[in-house]
Amino acid sequence: MKLLFEDRGTNGLFTVSRSDSSLKGNGILEGGTINTIVCNRQEDQQVIIDEIAYTFPANTILPLVANQHFSFQHPEKLVAWQFNRNFYCIADHDAEVGCVGFLFYGIRHPLFVKLSQRDLMDIELIEQLCVEDMEIKDRMQGEMLRTLLKRLIINITRIAKRQTENYDPGSEERLDIVRMFNLLLESHFRTEHEVQFYAKKLNKSPKTLSNLFALFKYPPPSRVIQNRIILEAKRYLHYTDKSAKEIAYALGFSSPAHFSRFFKLYSGSSVSLFRDLNND
Repeated sequence: MKLLFEDRGTNGLFTVSRSDSSLKGNGILEGGTINTIVCNRQEDQQVIIDEIAYTFPANTILPLVANQHFSFQHPEKLVAWQFNRNFYCIADHDAEVGCVGFLFYGIRHPLFVKLSQRDLMDIELIEQLCVEDMEIKDRMQGEMLRTLLKRLIINITRIAKRQTENYDPGSEERLDIVRMFNLLLESHFRTEHEVQFYAKKLNKSPKTLSNLFALFKYPPPSRVIQNRIILEAKRYLHYTDKSAKEIAYALGFSSPAHFSRFFKLYSGSSVSLFRDLNND
């Protein structure tokens, strides 16, 4: 069952899915427009994200961003909230929910957020309120559903932060710097490949950024940049027929040869071999 709210004035879309066997995400094949939050309250099952299989543990929430491809072993056993930018833009409203660059577009990928029994009860309440409000067709419906979505995102963000290594409330400002780095990276990784660019934008030195990342046991910023470029390159190779030359220029490389060396160095495979092995 999929319950849909559509704001025809803004093209905003919001859905709540329960027992929906069609639940999946096609990322760049669909233009990368729908963000997803999935809750697994039943037994462990497999999720495939960008062609990599993971275990989706029971009593866990998984945030997924619009450009990810994903499918589930048993989608009918899950509950999912999906929304597009026109319904609620997580970047524009980050001051409200503090999730961008952490819950969405964060370094930990995928981010499986373990839920306690109390957490599960809170999530179930939000689910029920969303379902009930889907039936109330008035001019306040959209705003009520946005409020419930914000509550869901804030709850999950709080839980996930508590589960972050070396996190304490006093480190919130430092974690925000890491979050802003991730948000900048998502906007600029196709053209800016050096840590210096992001450090300057954040008014920090590259060394300060590296120290902050180390505090939370994250990879160095340079490696995070490399990983993001490689991830996008693999998406192009998996899901499009773009040539290596087209991908190279789409990702900001000065030449296809430079891109090929970069891809082999950080993925362990040549571009042609990766495509051959994964598109059979």
